[in-house]
Amino acid sequence: MRIVVDTNIVFSALVNSNSAIAEIIISAGNQYQFYASEYMLVELRNHQDKLKKASKLSDENIEIAKYKLFKFFDFVTLEIVPEQYWIEAEKLITDIDLDDIAFVALSLYLGAYLWTGDKILYNGLKSKGFNKILSTTDLNQLRNI
Repeated sequence: MRIVVDTNIVFSALVNSNSAIAEIIISAGNQYQFYASEYMLVELRNHQDKLKKASKLSDENIEIAKYKLFKFFDFVTLEIVPEQYWIEAEKLITDIDLDDIAFVALSLYLGAYLWTGDKILYNGLKSKGFNKILSTTDLNQLRNI
């Protein structure tokens, strides 16, 4: 199963490397293929101080944690996502949160699920019939099937 991972999921995994989120990513094996956009790296860099405070890790240890986590990801440049997916994504999230357009567009392009911890995004997309979205609870349930 292909899964595009929202920044808030990665942030949570970096804050607590022993969390359920980190466990899902690390133990996925061939069950899941995780994808992220390069935009996520920019978002993490922009929130480095918040990440440092929440994780109580040094800058160096945060980089080490990123390295360990990101080896499970395929990073995709957003320039390859055709315009039609951006338009579709914008229609879906225009009244939810335009900051998430890149994640939705990438998931549409890849035919992948979107994994997010953002309840507003999750519920908003679900209410519009977008069912290729997962919460951590959803993923845990899938793993136990």
